[in-house]
Amino acid sequence: MTIAHYDAIAGWYDEFVRGAGAWFHELAIGALLDLAGETAGLEVCDLACGEGVLARTLAQRGARITGIDISRPLIELARRKESEEPLGVSYQLDDAQTLATIPDERFDGVACAFSLTDIDDLRATLMAVRRTLRPGGWFIFAIPHPCFITRASRWTTPPDAPGREVSGYFSEGQFVIANAPGVRGKVSTYHRTLATYLNTLVEAGLTLERIAEPRATGDMAEQLPGATEAPAILAMRYIR
Repeated sequence: MTIAHYDAIAGWYDEFVRGAGAWFHELAIGALLDLAGETAGLEVCDLACGEGVLARTLAQRGARITGIDISRPLIELARRKESEEPLGVSYQLDDAQTLATIPDERFDGVACAFSLTDIDDLRATLMAVRRTLRPGGWFIFAIPHPCFITRASRWTTPPDAPGREVSGYFSEGQFVIANAPGVRGKVSTYHRTLATYLNTLVEAGLTLERIAEPRATGDMAEQLPGATEAPAILAMRYIR
């Protein structure tokens, strides 16, 4: 098992998800729950689960959850939270690109919040997702919107018109946003075009059902007025 990007910042990331980054995750999780529909009694994987914020939310809705992450410190944090507030979530150390510990057709659904942009090999990950889904099972994921969140983009606020200024959309690859607040100033991210995501999902044998582009409200709208004019998050539901 390789050293994961998040190993060195696991404690900071846990605080970030519960603090400054909570509104961003809440927006994504709300979209994912809507795409998931009724989950009570389903066997669901939280792929690249981190410290387990999505896994716990799905477990509270009655799903039987297996959380998987490559970062040992994050898995240990998730397990500690499970011991403090048992929800029946099982956490496993594994690589999303292989899911080597997971047998074929194990899950009714796989959910992934933001982590596809952290993973090197998108195609391998999607093939592993398809393999571990039962026929008719769903894959839902949320990512920073690839059309608007690029390596050279910024939110605009008054006195400019609220919105998003974008360039560099076609420059795919891994990068770190130097000195940026939040996660992207600490670990690298992969920017891929919307076409790359859509085509790779099709090539993996997954079929699109629904797309969501949630509009910012509440705290997020106050902090980023531009996110009421351009979506910060893209969420999708695919079926095997």
